[in-house]
Amino acid sequence: MHEDASEHEALLDALIAGKLPDERGRFGPFGGQYVPETLMTAVNRLSEGVRDVLPSADFRQRLEAELKTWVGRPTALTHAPRLGERWDADVWFKREDLAHTGAHKINNGIGQALLAQALGAKRVVAETGAGQHGVAAAAACARLGLPCVVYMGEVDVERQAPNVDRMGRLGAEVVAVTSGDRTLRAAIDEAIRDWVSDPEGTYYLIGSAIGPHPYPLLVRELQAVIGREARAQMLAAGGLPDAVFACVGGGSNAIGIFHAFLADRDIALFGIEAGGCGSALGQHSATIAAGRPGVLHGNYSMLLYDDDGQIQETHSVSAGLDYPGVGPEHSLLKLVGRVDYETASDAEALAALDECCEAEGILPALESAHALAGAKRWAANNPGRRILIGMSGRGDKDMPILSRYPRSEAGVDVAA
Repeated sequence: MHEDASEHEALLDALIAGKLPDERGRFGPFGGQYVPETLMTAVNRLSEGVRDVLPSADFRQRLEAELKTWVGRPTALTHAPRLGERWDADVWFKREDLAHTGAHKINNGIGQALLAQALGAKRVVAETGAGQHGVAAAAACARLGLPCVVYMGEVDVERQAPNVDRMGRLGAEVVAVTSGDRTLRAAIDEAIRDWVSDPEGTYYLIGSAIGPHPYPLLVRELQAVIGREARAQMLAAGGLPDAVFACVGGGSNAIGIFHAFLADRDIALFGIEAGGCGSALGQHSATIAAGRPGVLHGNYSMLLYDDDGQIQETHSVSAGLDYPGVGPEHSLLKLVGRVDYETASDAEALAALDECCEAEGILPALESAHALAGAKRWAANNPGRRILIGMSGRGDKDMPILSRYPRSEAGVDVAA
């Protein structure tokens, strides 16, 4: 047990020091490259781009300019005093919902689109669940003049109709995926098939901190701007938080906000997964809380599968969390104990969304509402603490879903 603790501490130290992932793309036991031989040339070219192009002065200058003048960074840090009064806490939001296109996804979208252009790609393919990454990819490709195809599960096309229309208006071709579970997992499968068919001319712009190396590293580096800004903003506003909360599906917004706080060992970090409507397989998307290690979409991480090894369909009221895997860096952070991963049910997320609307005049995405629910639960047992919540996106996209549910008792008349 002592040896495990020492090994875990060494892994965390290596991660904080920037030594993970290692040269094999591993975050400790997780990560790696599990892809067909036909894709290795494209994957290796991307690895070289991440190594050589991403840190270059020219690329960083162009990316910073786009983030400032097009995306709208830095995004605001917003105090939430009325919510804090209800919770007996000092509550703050990192407002990625105020970024261009309405979510954190644009940070990664424009960064990878610039990289695709630098690598000479002729077209871009992407996948999306809630539609926010699809919108971000479509917008970034429109900005740079790159053709874009977005794969989206048929279920998500129906429940995220406003974003489907936005993608089309931004010039992307949206392909509804009717195979498999018809949600995010199936969309990723189809995007990878497209990439395999033309690995030289096509760039796969992946939306979360998943996939074969170097994607988990690349997405983390592009989303880490969230945590860097939030840390500086919290210090300017009076001090660092006692706890940081973010929702976790694949995990891009969470890894983005957590990364700047990993070395602050006295700050508690919480990733909130989708508890759905029950604890049985197929009723939730709580990959870390209920999953087991395995390989999916090019990396070894925690997954939801049955005793026969079959990946299971998942459920969440939020399309963006409806995925049976999670990024390998999150699996490592769970293993070493640096981040606590908990769940929030559909009902808890819906109630948290309504309370945030009523108390603060902010409509969060259903994904972000899971983080709100987890933070409220923690605050009840830790009165008077300072809490930072990653507001990963805005809830306009969720209105077709929300219209099916009565408003909860958050000071709102349900009968209205």
